[in-house]
Amino acid sequence: MSEASYRVAFIGCGRRAHEHAIGVQADGRCEVVALSDLSSEAANRLNDEFEFGATIYADHKEMLVKEKPDVVIVCLWTPLHLPVFRDCAEAGVKAVLCEKPMSATWGECLEMGRIAEETGCQLTFSLQRRFAAGNQTVRRLIKEGKIGEIVRMDLYSPPNLLDCGIHTFDQAISYMDEVSAAWVLGAVDTTEIYKWFNVPSECGATGHIQFANGVQASLYSGPIETWEPTQEPKKIWAGVRVFGTEGFIEVMWDGQIVRGISYADPSWKPEMELSSTSDQMKGYVRHAIDCLETGEEPEVSYLKALRASEIIFAFYQSVRLHARVELPLVGVTDSPFIAMLENGVFCQQGA
Repeated sequence: MSEASYRVAFIGCGRRAHEHAIGVQADGRCEVVALSDLSSEAANRLNDEFEFGATIYADHKEMLVKEKPDVVIVCLWTPLHLPVFRDCAEAGVKAVLCEKPMSATWGECLEMGRIAEETGCQLTFSLQRRFAAGNQTVRRLIKEGKIGEIVRMDLYSPPNLLDCGIHTFDQAISYMDEVSAAWVLGAVDTTEIYKWFNVPSECGATGHIQFANGVQASLYSGPIETWEPTQEPKKIWAGVRVFGTEGFIEVMWDGQIVRGISYADPSWKPEMELSSTSDQMKGYVRHAIDCLETGEEPEVSYLKALRASEIIFAFYQSVRLHARVELPLVGVTDSPFIAMLENGVFCQQGA
């Protein structure tokens, strides 16, 4: 592996930036040269904690011109992802590691993909749970045929499909070798309206997905129980239950295997593998830099993020149409959920 040094910059220095910084600091090929944030306090805190010795900027465009980074970590609120990625790509940045979700509308998600394709800037999103040891084990077990051929899935996510559901959909897709969805039928709960990172969302959702390989999946998104990462989970509230012809596996977001059953071998019990967020972020950054050197598609490329995001916006479009939505999703560029909310379609409790 090449020991070439990459000039790295951060745009956005909040909590998530600190988690990305763990991955960047662990990779000897990365040299953090600049940090950009409207809050000098946040930038200084990140600089001091990781001893980067980086130059601090309030204006990311000025930083891009003066520092000419090879790699940029984008940890900003969702509506800023597209314009800032565009700035990075136009400045000649080689790779952008962006926080999820992709964007607040389907059209903007597609535009980010178009820019990445057109400029050759490697664009990845923080679907870092793909690097959890348990999730990698589950993918291997499925490939080895431990539970036979996948026939059905139950999908679970905390509230907010855009911000949380993307992890669950991506997890399911990764278990099936990146297969796309064929159609979606969805419903949302608007008893409460959440607003995360300046994007409104539902407080719960349910629905059904058929994937292109014929696998059927049911989704539940809603309130979750209190659970400590060091404890063995009693049930899934964020993750996937995979049913095969020869058994099943229940696994949480971070790869914590709740249980696994092989019909042919009742004594089989998959090992519980806990993986810290730090380990996942180290894997994410390391792999992104590896792909920058080899030219292969990253494990968390924008193409894979688009597959999961398309399901989310198809859910919202299904609610708008009161009908099943076939994929690929065409004729939609907005967020159907936001459009319905602004048009007063939803009746909230107490209204």
